[in-house]
Amino acid sequence: MRIVFAGSGTFGLPTLGALVEGGQEIVLAATQPDRPAGRGRAVRVGPVKRFARDRGIRLFQPEDINSRPAVRRIRDARPDLLLVIAFGQKIGNTILKRPRYGAVNLHASLLPKYRGAAPVNWAIINGEAETGLTVIRMTDRMDAGDILGQHATQIGPNETAGELHDRLARLGARLVTEIVRELALDEIHLRHQNETQATFAPRLKKTDGRIDWDRPAADVYNQIRGTTPWPGAYTHWRRRSPKGPLRLVINRASRTETRAGEAKPGTILAAQAGGIDVAAATGAVRILELTPAGKCKMSAADFLNGYALRAGAQLVGAG
Repeated sequence: MRIVFAGSGTFGLPTLGALVEGGQEIVLAATQPDRPAGRGRAVRVGPVKRFARDRGIRLFQPEDINSRPAVRRIRDARPDLLLVIAFGQKIGNTILKRPRYGAVNLHASLLPKYRGAAPVNWAIINGEAETGLTVIRMTDRMDAGDILGQHATQIGPNETAGELHDRLARLGARLVTEIVRELALDEIHLRHQNETQATFAPRLKKTDGRIDWDRPAADVYNQIRGTTPWPGAYTHWRRRSPKGPLRLVINRASRTETRAGEAKPGTILAAQAGGIDVAAATGAVRILELTPAGKCKMSAADFLNGYALRAGAQLVGAG
């Protein structure tokens, strides 16, 4: 099958690799233009571009995939299928209707739950025990097309958004290759999404990482997992220092049986090499790994060796 692939992150790479290895013909890959990133604002080459260059796949990077030159480029590739995975641009009907088998999208949730840009993050933040993958036929409405196939999986109790993202990416390769095979054999059975069950997963903002210790420990723990690695769950240590509060990004945490008692939420209950226990509205969270502002990621033990954080100190959401 002649496939045009559109994707920009790492999520689609396992699928792209599996299709190539399975003998499918990737006639063109579209990805976002190279952009400056990081503190130095150096231009970085995206993962899809690197993959395409290594495999000799024709590549283009449109600022607007719906522009006339981009539409013409896709038309000239004569695709049987357009496969879209985390591309980052809305694709218009002019393109969606052109391939013989239409356009399909791999989405990282069990649609209609968690439509939107950050389904992996919000599933964890909201404390879901299960998530999965859905392949849909694309329409002009976001993530609302008919379902071609799904795969469910349990979310690990300690799994972060980054870890779940990578695991779903690998599982997605199997699901998509099977869907492509069924499309070619005309064995696909479509089903409509139930609009009454639709929920949404909007793009994360940096402020979604701000920890409110007045929430239950389970909610705080899920927020830490669901915002790792980006935007990162953060809090501020209200220390007695001329430098003022210190911003702390919590990279890894766990639940703990330490009793918070009547302690005010955000109070340090214990500060030991094995972890820093913090009171929440109910229960407590143990910080295992963190990044102080301007420093590298470090274990709780290394942090305590360099900073005079003691039981009774206070962590707050805003500096």
